[in-house]
Amino acid sequence: MPSETSQTLDRGLRALKVLADTPEGLTITELSHRLEVNRTVVYRLISTLEQHGLVRRDARSRLFVGLGVLQLASAVQPLLRDLAMPVLRSLAEALGSTAHLTVADGDEALALAVVEPTWTDFHVAYRVGARHPLSQGAAGKAIALLEGSDAAYAVTSGELQSGARGLAAPVRGVDGLRASVGVVTLAEAIDEDVVAPQVIEAARLVAERLR
Repeated sequence: MPSETSQTLDRGLRALKVLADTPEGLTITELSHRLEVNRTVVYRLISTLEQHGLVRRDARSRLFVGLGVLQLASAVQPLLRDLAMPVLRSLAEALGSTAHLTVADGDEALALAVVEPTWTDFHVAYRVGARHPLSQGAAGKAIALLEGSDAAYAVTSGELQSGARGLAAPVRGVDGLRASVGVVTLAEAIDEDVVAPQVIEAARLVAERLR
């Protein structure tokens, strides 16, 4: 490691990344093995991170990313929203459907930015800040595709709102971001041949703007 960098800070950041990538949590010993660092050193790192709310322990002493990380992430959310809005606006107007950027927040999907089309008589109302399990809805299922799946998009019907159909694509290639871009519509069916390529392209454009 170059002399001008902090080894302790590097280890702390690596510890946070490992925990963020391990939703089932880790023990001190398991984290020590992952980092290839002495258990005593890891214990001191974790104690410091706990004091700042960046790491928490459950009743079994397993370690997880703490809620303090959300406070740091909340400062990034306005930037994500601002960068995604022009892409979402174009997508919503092109398809006449409500477009959204959704991010993973723990085991939930969080609607971070929403744009409704201006020219349609009826469209789905989708509230910024709305949450639902990652296992439900096209947005959440598209985020799950980031876990090694080659599928390009996810499509669902009526999982979150009766009569509503959604199609979403993961935002790929942005380190540390688990997100999707999608649309939700009241149409009887989604023409995947038409909608999917545009949603996939919108997700690519959002990723490009975030890099």
